[in-house]
Amino acid sequence: MQNVAVIGSGTMGNGIAHVFAQTGYKVSLIDISAEALDKAIQTITKNLDRQVKKEAITEEDKANTLANITTNTDLTAGIANAELVVEAATENIDLKLKIFQDLDQAANADAILATNTSSISITKIAAATSRPEKVIGMHFMNPVPIMKLVEVIRGYQTADEVTKQIMELSSALGKVPVEVNDYPGFVANRILMPMINEAIYSLYEGVAGVSEIDTVMKLGMAHPMGPLQLADFIGLDVCLSILNVLYEGFGNPKYAPCPLLVNMVQAGHLGVKSKVGFYSYGHDSKELILADRFAK
Repeated sequence: MQNVAVIGSGTMGNGIAHVFAQTGYKVSLIDISAEALDKAIQTITKNLDRQVKKEAITEEDKANTLANITTNTDLTAGIANAELVVEAATENIDLKLKIFQDLDQAANADAILATNTSSISITKIAAATSRPEKVIGMHFMNPVPIMKLVEVIRGYQTADEVTKQIMELSSALGKVPVEVNDYPGFVANRILMPMINEAIYSLYEGVAGVSEIDTVMKLGMAHPMGPLQLADFIGLDVCLSILNVLYEGFGNPKYAPCPLLVNMVQAGHLGVKSKVGFYSYGHDSKELILADRFAK
């Protein structure tokens, strides 16, 4: 396997493209927006510059990585030679089903179709294709170039050989693959999102403030980032979407999203991406500053 296509050039997509290209794969990065693709290449270049500065890679490595990436706004042309396609579009089930229907029609018959979904059923996505045995989940963690974990999620019909290939491929990328089965939230988000939701409930019910909750988890549980700061980093809209998948998938009220989270998303306070969530990000200070709503 030498040719990989990545669908979506946002935070996860450009990170996935970066890692594949740096490992020597030829990567076709695909997005409907040429502007988004230009931004993605700029982001990859900046991240490579950081690696050069830290002496993790050489200037030659950086040049080779960028040379391995081509961009395309046409899906069919972009995946023409792909042996593996990794979809990293927005976490929206209807969009993903449409993408996989299109991939099934346009991709080579032997191509493996992977999704970076963080919670949506691999089995449901696979059912939109005529090759469910070749559909699998590759859930990379953010930021992709740094985080080691890849959740490899088997759909109900994913072939053993496909799972084996993706496990080996993930290891070749310098990642640590963990095989899991296809149930709502998989492992990472089934455990993480209820914790984040409970932290939001603790704030909502007046147990403690934003910084107090995050400090307890950082200093008491040795978490590198508090759950509310982490929610901002992930995107509160993404957190809400995943909690809804868990709630609908299990029918268990313990996964019901906190009303405060729902209101913040409806207000457009999505965290880092909107510059305001539990914290404010529209400032130059390196210190975390509480959003006005939560400031004392």
